[in-house]
Amino acid sequence: MTAGVTIRTVQDVARLAAVADYFSDVWQTPRTAPPYPAEVLHSLVHAGGAVHAAYDGQRLAGASVAVLGPEHSTYSLVAAADRGLGHAVKLAQRDWAAGRGARTMRWTFDPLVGRNARFNLAKLGAVGTEYLVDFYGPMTDGVNDGDESDRLTVTWDLTAAGASSPYEDEAEAEAGACGPVVRRAPDGDPLARRDPAGRHVWCRVPEDIVKLRAAEPALALRWRHAVRDVLLDAFTEGFRATGMSRDGWYTLTREEAAA
Repeated sequence: MTAGVTIRTVQDVARLAAVADYFSDVWQTPRTAPPYPAEVLHSLVHAGGAVHAAYDGQRLAGASVAVLGPEHSTYSLVAAADRGLGHAVKLAQRDWAAGRGARTMRWTFDPLVGRNARFNLAKLGAVGTEYLVDFYGPMTDGVNDGDESDRLTVTWDLTAAGASSPYEDEAEAEAGACGPVVRRAPDGDPLARRDPAGRHVWCRVPEDIVKLRAAEPALALRWRHAVRDVLLDAFTEGFRATGMSRDGWYTLTREEAAA
């Protein structure tokens, strides 16, 4: 935990309103139209869910929302934090969920955002288990506007020891760039490589999709479709997303190889 930072569940209207404002700032929406309104957060808490808030001193510096699911599962609707605090926020969610008997937690994220993929897969050790095409339909916030809202579902084993991926070997993930090229990216460089033995597929994402979307939305959409094709094919063949290298390559591992 960073010195001076505290994380706790919040339930009162004033603090929930501050969390709603925080999410508005992160997703660049007017505070009058937050992605998660305070009244919705209040209802989720009343239904047994949890809103966690991270405070750096008195300043709100992160927040997350989770609800209980069936069969010892939980679902994280949203999580965001200032730099360096994301891991602590997710661990607070994990502790809350495990304290209620949950064994797994699921959530979704944009598969083109490499830093989030690395955090979820390599840092937390979650596994990408499902690819969802245009999951939310058109989005009008300041981050996703103009793109299709594909999402990757990850499943986090809350009972696993340690916080890092049990599958990803960093050297192996980055060595994926040496495998045979099977598809080219919109920039002309390799997009996907495949292990001849059939154990792994590697897929590259753009360096910064948020900046690319703002500067060249048509090119960003071409990346969306290109990565979608690779990941959908891989998931259909029984692969799961098990790692993300520092240079932007997913590692996808066939289920029997990851078992």
